[in-house]
Amino acid sequence: MKVDVVIGLQWGDEGKGKIVDVLTPKYSVVARFQGGPNAGHTLEFDGKKFVLHTIPSGIFRDGTINIIGNGVVVDPAILMGEIEKLNAAGVSTKGRILLSKKAHLILPTHRMLDAAQEAAKGGAKIGSTLKGIGPAYTDKIGRAGLRVGDVLHPDFDNKYDALKQKHLTLLKQLSYPINIEAEEQKWKQSISWLRAEFTIVDSEYEINNLLKNGNILAEGAQGSMLDVDFGSYPFVTSSNTVCAGACTGLGVAPCRVGEVIGIFKAYCTRVGSGPFPTELHDEAGKAMRRQGCEFGSTTGRPRRCGWLDLVALKYSIMVSGATQLFMMKADVMDSFDAIKVAVGYKINGATTDRYPYEVDMPVEPIYREFKGWKQPISGSRTEKDLPQELINYVRFIEEQTGVPVKFISVGPDREETVLR
Repeated sequence: MKVDVVIGLQWGDEGKGKIVDVLTPKYSVVARFQGGPNAGHTLEFDGKKFVLHTIPSGIFRDGTINIIGNGVVVDPAILMGEIEKLNAAGVSTKGRILLSKKAHLILPTHRMLDAAQEAAKGGAKIGSTLKGIGPAYTDKIGRAGLRVGDVLHPDFDNKYDALKQKHLTLLKQLSYPINIEAEEQKWKQSISWLRAEFTIVDSEYEINNLLKNGNILAEGAQGSMLDVDFGSYPFVTSSNTVCAGACTGLGVAPCRVGEVIGIFKAYCTRVGSGPFPTELHDEAGKAMRRQGCEFGSTTGRPRRCGWLDLVALKYSIMVSGATQLFMMKADVMDSFDAIKVAVGYKINGATTDRYPYEVDMPVEPIYREFKGWKQPISGSRTEKDLPQELINYVRFIEEQTGVPVKFISVGPDREETVLR
């Protein structure tokens, strides 16, 4: 049996939550392998809309086991609130979520450090979600972090106090105002809730045992171009968002990886700072934002929008070894007379089809233009229903990437999909 991996191929917000929800009937297990509550996976069905931050997107399918892996950083207060909302909406979570002992905890002071460090950068800020993700991963790499399994040990309070004091010292050095009491009280309540209500496991053993009986779907967060090693550094997240992150974030061997499902939008978006070669500042970009409801699921910030960038997309496909592609939000392009795709860059007078190391240098995209389809496609359910102009657009992407586009999303609901 294999672990199939769903990853974003752009700068996040590609629509991974919907895809996982659509695919889960084929899987008995869905596992998150990296990131934290900075994720915002949106799912829509039966006239309802849900946004998940830490919980895997398989939670809406009866009988599915959902695993939060060791590569995830967990804010227990946010996790508790997320589960309370799901339960209030009639979604059963009891006994259906397994939490890795080796996942690291986000402390209230991690969030304060995130805000203080981002403020200290001034104009060089990276656009953090301020959820404490970066500082939590910093403590993990620095071998100072607290893990979920620590909450089960009698000396947990002492470990927490020691790490908190370290953070408070750093906050004083950054001249950041410290007011932790209310947040800390809520956080400690959520720790007690974790101990009493959650199934905390050695997730690597659980996952490998479950693999003996069926395939597992691994769900990534953010996007490949935000990977800490291969993304547009330093404007990246703090974890490995590419396919390899599923191995280290879940404890599965590379030989157990099956299909690598790469998700991309029919255009590009980015939240926060960082390079974006095809970004549009004109009416076309505004139309994409308006028609695509391009506002961050976690932060509410307006997303930057632009044409599809095949240079970046092919780079992400190469690094993760995507075996099939899923195109999202094709319906957002319904009103465009013409649609452009970047097939190369011009840098210092020279042309290239490689994503550059020096991501902050001036880059001029080289575009290929396609005729738009100028008709609504949300009612399409088979490839025969799609306009020829969209088929031409999709086939060009397949030719350029060498990977088949198996799925086209024509609306936000799980039913608004076309399988090819």
